[in-house]
Parts: sequence; structure tokens; C-alpha cells
Amino acid sequence: MHFGTMVGVCLAAALLIGAPVLAQQSETATTAEPDSTAAPDAEGAPTSAATVATDPPPAATSKPASGMDGSTYAVRLRDLQQRIDQLKEQIRRSHTRLSLLSDTILTGGSSGSRSAVRFENKLSSQFKLTRLLVVLDGAVQYNKKDRSGVLSDQQVIPIFSGSIPPGDHTLQVLVNLRGHGYGVFSYLRGYRFEVRSSHSFTAVEGKTSRLRILAYEKGGVTTPLEERPAIRYLERVVAGLVDAGGQPAK
Repeated sequence: MHFGTMVGVCLAAALLIGAPVLAQQSETATTAEPDSTAAPDAEGAPTSAATVATDPPPAATSKPASGMDGSTYAVRLRDLQQRIDQLKEQIRRSHTRLSLLSDTILTGGSSGSRSAVRFENKLSSQFKLTRLLVVLDGAVQYNKKDRSGVLSDQQVIPIFSGSIPPGDHTLQVLVNLRGHGYGVFSYLRGYRFEVRSSHSFTAVEGKTSRLRILAYEKGGVTTPLEERPAIRYLERVVAGLVDAGGQPAK
């Protein structure tokens, strides 16, 4: 009886001492066990799933269309105005053609048309005319260069007088000028100017178009010298076919 009691006490003591050791071994084994869900990297080392996972690419964002700025609006407005002006010119020419056709039908035939063109020098003595070139429908009608001053002294220069086909025509003008002055204004001699211009007109059946090309100075005393030379046109349509002097054309 005493012996049995001693054996029981020994077994109980052994259980009390062995339990912490087994618990420590179990915890050590659990800590050392690798994560079965980790995937090995290229060198065989385990890599966490969070590291392996690739973040999705950011969604492409489209840049919202911006509104039209002021400069773009101004350019488009200017282009629109130019188109409107072109349409107005086409309407004007169409109206002229219709009037021409109506006159032809009423008169019962075609008698042609004429034109008389002349150049008038309205510039002051500060400018000397050194060249004048006038082209009508691509054909040179007058081309003269002169540095002696003879050309500049002519106030009126006849350019063209004759028959032309009814319809639209274009006149192109080139004027070269040289500054002229004495004393304190002698510096003007070093100035050179070039003025280019063009003008469209319509020759009407059975009528004569008189066209004056005027070289003049625009602005006033405060206008810079290089901005003064300019060209303008005066047009007049008269009934009948007449020459430059107003006499019936032969």
C-alpha cells in the first residue's frame, strides 16, 4: 500500500515536469514550420503572397477637352469674315453677269465693251517716281524705269485704251519711289519705297469702263514717311463705246 502510493506520486511529478517541455517543443515546431502558402522566388527563398501579387495598372484617364481660348476664337472669326467677304464678292460678280446678260438680250446682240486706264501722280515733291509697272489680265501694259525725274514729272500717264471682253478683269500696279529733299530734309534721298496693289473691275457689254489709278499720300503730318505712299482707284462706267478722250470709238 505504501509502495503504490509512492509510485503514483512519482508519476504525477513526472507529468507536471514533462508538460511544459512538450508545450515548448510544440511551440518551437510550429514557429519553425515554413508557410505552405508562400511561393518560392527565383532563388528558392519563400516570398510572401503580398509581395508576389502585382498591383493592377492605373486606369487610363482621358484629358477633358478644354474650351476654346481667345486667340483660337479670334482666328476662326477672322477666317469666317474672310469667307463672308469672298461670298459677297462672288454675289456681286454674279449680279453683274446677270445684268450683262440682261442687257445683251434686250439689245439683241453683242457690241463688246471698252476700257480706258490712266495713272495719276498725286504725290508731293518728297517722293520721286522711279518705276511704274501696270499689268492688265496678266499682260504688261506699261513698264518704265527712270531715275532722272522725267517720269516723276508726268502728272498723268495713259496706260490703256481699247476693247476688252465683257466680264471680270484684274489690274495690277507696282510703283517704286525714292525720297527727295534738300537742306535739313536731305536725308530723304536715302529712302526707297515700293507699293504694290491690285484692283478688280467688270467690263459691261456696250459700255466703257474708265479707271483712274491714283498714287497719293495717306495719313497726315504725324504719319511715318514709309507709311504714306499708297494707291487707290476711281472707276466710272459710261454708256456707249468711247475712247480715252470721250469720243465715240471707231
